[in-house]
Amino acid sequence: MHSSFKPPRQVKIGDAATFAGTTPRAIRHYHEIGLLPEPERGSDDRRRYGYEDMIRLLWIRKMADAGIALDDIRDAFTTGTDSEDGIANTLERLEETLAEQEAELRRQRTAVQRMRTEGSRMGLLSDFVTDRLKNLPEGSLRQTDLDTLLVTERIFGPLGAAVQATRFIVLATHPALREDSDRIDDAEEALDDSVAVDDPRVAQVAAERHTFESALQTVIEESGLGEDDDALFDAWDALHPEPADDDEADIRSGRREAGSMSAFEAIGKMPYDASPAQWRCMELAIELSAQDSPAI
Repeated sequence: MHSSFKPPRQVKIGDAATFAGTTPRAIRHYHEIGLLPEPERGSDDRRRYGYEDMIRLLWIRKMADAGIALDDIRDAFTTGTDSEDGIANTLERLEETLAEQEAELRRQRTAVQRMRTEGSRMGLLSDFVTDRLKNLPEGSLRQTDLDTLLVTERIFGPLGAAVQATRFIVLATHPALREDSDRIDDAEEALDDSVAVDDPRVAQVAAERHTFESALQTVIEESGLGEDDDALFDAWDALHPEPADDDEADIRSGRREAGSMSAFEAIGKMPYDASPAQWRCMELAIELSAQDSPAI
């Protein structure tokens, strides 16, 4: 069965602003100062934002919320935020400012110190997520992994991202699985717009994806990481007692923050540049997983 809903491949500036928690005016300012590259424009000459645009916009918002000046954010992207010199220079300037505004910027200091400790943008994610990843070997977590966790945290909240982090823990500590993951990712990427949805390669890659995901899940269960995930839910529940109403329930569950959009609304505003063949491949992989699931 084909899914009736697919996230957009590109979104307009209003939807991009809503997803990132900012305003169209702010985004236009980012373009003006060279912080955010100008995206493609549609037939109506309006800006259209894709996946990479949204990832950069989300990191900009994370850094700005941590108190980093826009000029320093631009410099960090230019030099490489995750390079040792880039982080050191950016944080040195920021910490000078924080020293003068200790009381008002205490929350920002916490985020910056986490960023320094982790040596990457991981410190800008919630502590619930960074605590899950902090014992990984240095350099084993990729920027694309952090990008994925960033999006998940924005849509489903810290708890959702912390659970997803289990996947990246396994990939970071099992080189053979990481190699298989990279190979299948490349095969899926090759299913571009030139490939028909009924091309035999689509079903083949879907079967490979299913086999890989099964192997990944086996490692998670055998390593005890599945039990760690259960403990995450217990820890979250302890920190967030039973809510009084449905709106608060979404917030307490870690799916979203107060005043933000629902997870369903967020999914509809985050663009993924996936071809029809790639979506069909994903659907087939899901169908294979459903066939393996025991009947209830």
